Amino acid sequence: MDYRKTNAPSSTVTRDLVELCAETGNIYETVSIIGKRANQISTEVKNDLFKKLQEFASYNDSLEETFENREQIEISRYYEKLPKPTLIAAQEYIEGKIYCRNPSKATVI
Repeated sequence: MDYRKTNAPSSTVTRDLVELCAETGNIYETVSIIGKRANQISTEVKNDLFKKLQEFASYNDSLEETFENREQIEISRYYEKLPKPTLIAAQEYIEGKIYCRNPSKATVI
């Protein structure tokens, strides 16, 4: 999933609970699905940011190398401006991009 190209809002949005839980019929199950996907997105974003910031890692403890790196600041600002993982997950759920399966509700034929 490319979280950079998402059309999720960058701030909090009020959602219609009846519409949101129409697929599952249970608001708690819907929130659980969105929460699990938000955790996956959060992990992905953290790993991506960590990889990009590793390029700037300094293993020397000299005071000369503790200056501000402009590129590092720009990368950090970019990630701060991204929508929160919960908003991205909620938007994915509304758009039907999340696949979820509940084994307890599976029908046996």
